[in-house]
Amino acid sequence: MLSFSAESFVFQIYRTIILPVVLYGCETWSLTGLRVFENRVFRRIFGPEKDEVTEEWRKLHNEELIDLFSSPNIVRVIKSRKIRWAGHVVHMGKGRSMYRVLVGKPEGKRSLGRPRHRWGDNIKMGLQEVECGGMDWIKLAQDRDRWRALVNVVMNFQVP
Repeated sequence: MLSFSAESFVFQIYRTIILPVVLYGCETWSLTGLRVFENRVFRRIFGPEKDEVTEEWRKLHNEELIDLFSSPNIVRVIKSRKIRWAGHVVHMGKGRSMYRVLVGKPEGKRSLGRPRHRWGDNIKMGLQEVECGGMDWIKLAQDRDRWRALVNVVMNFQVP
């Protein structure tokens, strides 16, 4: 008979139920707060730890949570999905409305303040993290094999 610890059972629930729900439609999201959410869930799963020196209970630090959870963090998963989805949109062709939204520039006067990042700007910033920022990413996405390799690089890139 298989024996599971309560921790591994809750961890399986996180991987099979919570994570897919959180990641649904993530290709269009902002990444603010998602790492905080993930760390909060892990702290709930793993619970506090008793300090050997002071004999007091304490919350786990972020580095300790990363060591306990070996899967890629949520930010890396979302960044790679965004870049993968951008490749799909580029392959749709110039006649499709999604492509026009991706590469188009809004008309009219913009409001005061710092310009908001467009979705394409976020793709460029994600590619700069893996030192591919100087390239024309739309042309790069036309080559499916190179684009797939780039998505894998983003997935395995260490995000702070």
